[in-house]
Amino acid sequence: MHGRLCIGQDMTITVDQLKHDVLRISDIYAAEHGIDRDRDWALLKLQEELGELTAEHLRMSGRARGEADAGKLGDEAADVLGMLLIYCDSAGIDLEAAMQRKWLHWLEKAPA
Repeated sequence: MHGRLCIGQDMTITVDQLKHDVLRISDIYAAEHGIDRDRDWALLKLQEELGELTAEHLRMSGRARGEADAGKLGDEAADVLGMLLIYCDSAGIDLEAAMQRKWLHWLEKAPA
């Protein structure tokens, strides 16, 4: 399976290409800021980013203080995806294979 994501109008990228780019950016960021990415760092950061996405969702739905910002909601979703890719890499998870096993196999059963 070669999952593709649409980035922009006419550009697509595979999940593996996106993961590769995200990992490079993470390496640069960690080096510039002296971040020690130990064994559970990626999972803890994923949880942190999910909390930030949740907070922005609450602002967007009027259930939290502060000004709602749809752009920030998207940015936080991107952070969650980036950290999920980093976590999967650090945990040895083949995300494309896992998505096929867990989700995409349903399309094979679906009526055309």
